[in-house]
Amino acid sequence: MKRRRFKTLRTVQAGQLHHHVYVVLLDPAAGRLAKLRAANPHRDPTKPCVYVGMSGLPPGERFQNHKNGIKASSIVTRYGIRLLPELFTHLNPMPFEAATRMEQDLAEDLRRAGYTVAGGH
Repeated sequence: MKRRRFKTLRTVQAGQLHHHVYVVLLDPAAGRLAKLRAANPHRDPTKPCVYVGMSGLPPGERFQNHKNGIKASSIVTRYGIRLLPELFTHLNPMPFEAATRMEQDLAEDLRRAGYTVAGGH
């Protein structure tokens, strides 16, 4: 039986922490979409519209994919302005299971704070 070394274990663990949650600022015009308004009945019109997502790619690269139409959310392709790193950088990176749950939790937290939120499924 091969003996595992700490270096090997640490490398495996570090490799599992490559998923990220991210938040995209959307154009205020997105707030006029009926589907988005219905999903956010308690929204504060003074707070911005955002999209919450999760990816195995770095957030900047994932945002560019959205804008280029690669595995993109249509709302980000059409209304995405820029990333809001102040809302997510302290959370990243994490394992897949944690990122899946964090995406939902972050979306719900932002909704409770009055943001108009798309995504976060």
